[in-house]
Amino acid sequence: MKRAQDGDRLAYRTLLEDIAPYIRSLAARCFKQPSDVEDAVQDVLLTVHMVRHVYDPRRPFGPWLVAIANRRIIDRLRRDTRQKTREIEFSAEYETFAGSATNLDTAPLDEAALGDAIERLPDEQREAIRMLKLNEMSLKEAAAASGRSVGALKVATHRAIRTLRQLLRQQGDGP
Repeated sequence: MKRAQDGDRLAYRTLLEDIAPYIRSLAARCFKQPSDVEDAVQDVLLTVHMVRHVYDPRRPFGPWLVAIANRRIIDRLRRDTRQKTREIEFSAEYETFAGSATNLDTAPLDEAALGDAIERLPDEQREAIRMLKLNEMSLKEAAAASGRSVGALKVATHRAIRTLRQLLRQQGDGP
């Protein structure tokens, strides 16, 4: 490590290659998955690289390395434990599409009734619904095409949807 601190690249590379198996054996005691072991090894090697300038060559290298390795492995174990406590195992009842009837209304929507209800809307609301919902235009595009402001289109759309709900309820065909 002293030669590595003095700028000897070959000595530094040899050092890292020599300590990697030892670090791997320390990590293997704490982690079950090989990928977790390798992640811990890389974590320790990166830490050694970042703090190599603080190593005192007058002191033994082994305890310095083990202290760093143990701290990084413990940090990773704590992080994994915190992450696992936040994870929830879902059962089939939480599936969005668990059954064939999921996301289907009990009463099918009558397209003709909806079309009639749209035709009964005031002109501004009908135009807003056609552009924004049926033609899927963006607010910016609809504002440019209609000459109305984005805010006016939002208000007209909101009012149109509320009116459509009322009209469809009266007909008994909607939500």
